[in-house]
Amino acid sequence: GDLDSTLISYGPCQTPTLGFCVQRHDDIQSFKPESFWYAKLQLESIDMQLSWSRGNIFDKTVATLLVSMLSAHEVASVVSIDSKELVKQRPLALNTVELMKAASAGLGLGPHTVMHIAEKLYTQGYISYPRTETTHYHDTFNTTEVLNLLSLSHEYKSVATNAKIMNQKPRRGHDAGDHPPITPLKNASRADFSDNDSWRVYDYICRHFIASLSQDLLYKCITYNVLLGDENFYCSCNSLIRAGFTEAMPWLSFGQNDNNLNLSIGDKLAVKNLQLVESQTSPPDYLTESELISLMEKHGIGTDASIPVHINNICQRNYVSIASGRKLIPTTLGVVLVHGYQRVDNELVLPTMRSAVEEQLNLIAQGNANFNAVLKHAIKIFQQKFNYFVANINLIDQLFELSFSPLAESGKKHSRCGKCRRYMNYIQAAPSRLYCSFCGETYSLPPGGILRVYKELKCPLDDFELLSYSTGVMGRSFPLCPYCYNNPPFSNMSRGCNSCTHPTCTHGLLNNGIAKCSDCSESGRGILVLDPSSGPKWKIGCNACDVVINIFEDAQKVIVEQTECDECGSQLVSVSYKSEKSKFKNTSEMTACIFCSEHFSPLVKKHYAVKSKSVLASGKVFPNRRGGGRGRVKPRQPKDKMSQLAAYFV
Repeated sequence: GDLDSTLISYGPCQTPTLGFCVQRHDDIQSFKPESFWYAKLQLESIDMQLSWSRGNIFDKTVATLLVSMLSAHEVASVVSIDSKELVKQRPLALNTVELMKAASAGLGLGPHTVMHIAEKLYTQGYISYPRTETTHYHDTFNTTEVLNLLSLSHEYKSVATNAKIMNQKPRRGHDAGDHPPITPLKNASRADFSDNDSWRVYDYICRHFIASLSQDLLYKCITYNVLLGDENFYCSCNSLIRAGFTEAMPWLSFGQNDNNLNLSIGDKLAVKNLQLVESQTSPPDYLTESELISLMEKHGIGTDASIPVHINNICQRNYVSIASGRKLIPTTLGVVLVHGYQRVDNELVLPTMRSAVEEQLNLIAQGNANFNAVLKHAIKIFQQKFNYFVANINLIDQLFELSFSPLAESGKKHSRCGKCRRYMNYIQAAPSRLYCSFCGETYSLPPGGILRVYKELKCPLDDFELLSYSTGVMGRSFPLCPYCYNNPPFSNMSRGCNSCTHPTCTHGLLNNGIAKCSDCSESGRGILVLDPSSGPKWKIGCNACDVVINIFEDAQKVIVEQTECDECGSQLVSVSYKSEKSKFKNTSEMTACIFCSEHFSPLVKKHYAVKSKSVLASGKVFPNRRGGGRGRVKPRQPKDKMSQLAAYFV
């Protein structure tokens, strides 16, 4: 009952993607912290903490003994100083996977979102085609031309000019033989973009391009090795020599230089503080989107085009939720689903099945395998696994029963079942539904609205109690029968009583339809239908589009008559007020056309259905008085019993 079963799915790429997230979740849940100890040493004249060469010791007795021996010494000596220059490499040319990883980790944008933005930038001519696996600029690609373009920009003038002067060759990356790397094509500024995210993605692509043509970052690392008693300690100082590519990508910069210690070999330093520190190992963190993309790329799950789709699917289907820092935390449904697959067949979750298919596809591309043979083999494998899965589905059911409450124990009593006359349970968790524990039947309900029992009235076709569905005062509303909603009397009939054309249904279209909807008259589908359950805030709504007409607020009764308007052909409407609330002069009742009557016009307002608090559009009905009556409703059927019975069986 508390299971969000909107969509339970399996996919050879989607499920291993979810499997990576659940595996990390399992690692965190099963992690047992372990205590360890280390010596913390501080010396006079060194404003830094020194690290113990032994690292962490997991035996408290040994650690205590070693620190106790060290405490007898009051002076440490510098025994060696190592100095070396280190390099931090400039990035390769930008491909799709790296763009998605950088956007998730640095810009806080999900893969699906950033690819949507990148495609928009491509169609607008700002960047090259954003779907590529290549990280190498072709020899014929003129990088200088793009640098010249960017050097005209106030944003990149300095770094682009420096890169052009240095004339640094880019690193040789991977040529996948598809599209060239992602590069800027047009100069732009922040003012050229209507939204901030588009500018941020464009800015990153420009800076990455400049960085890939800049020099490597160069810095010096000096390590001081200190001896206290018989134990070695060390500390390191870093200083920047050349910023290189980080001038274009400052968020990757070296940071501030460490203070130079000005020590020499043989220097004696007094011990300022020595203590034994206890700590514990910590579990790994949940996977970030960037880390998940790396795992998918490593195991051959998905392509540059499908990776964001797979990640978006497991989020949309409520298998994982995205937490702060773009971390992917599996939901109970996601965890149980993966554990269920593993319980039946562990290979369903492993990336090996997809990798095996990819290898076969590569053999086909190389001409070393027959397409039909590979296809036949793959279908056979999946068919066998499907048959085995179906035969052992009870193993998954057992896990779901442990994690989720049964339908019979969920929800609250709501409306009566037409088969057994017992109350059904209303399950509000998505997808909302009614469940009859006696019949064992589940009935889907329309999403995103409020459902209440409609005056305990029953459907004349199946005796199920009717419900009133509403998305709010300014939204759509209509009565519905749970059984007819799931099993329409006619195959081509839309769901809801406002679309029911059955002759015996007094709540349906034939008895409450007024006129064709002018907003969707071209399709010929929409009919404006009175919602008899909407009083006292009476509404007429189109059964095909979002047109809603509020009518006769606070009226006691509103009825659609069989008589048609002579002017526009719409059905006339009768309205009656209590005498003290009447909106008419000298009368509390009136029958007229809502489109043509000057008495009704001030009491009728049209807008478009909204679920939120705001109203998208409102105002008087139709500037053209005849606009509401384009065409007539389907002729009413005779009211005699034999005719109704004949129509019912037809």
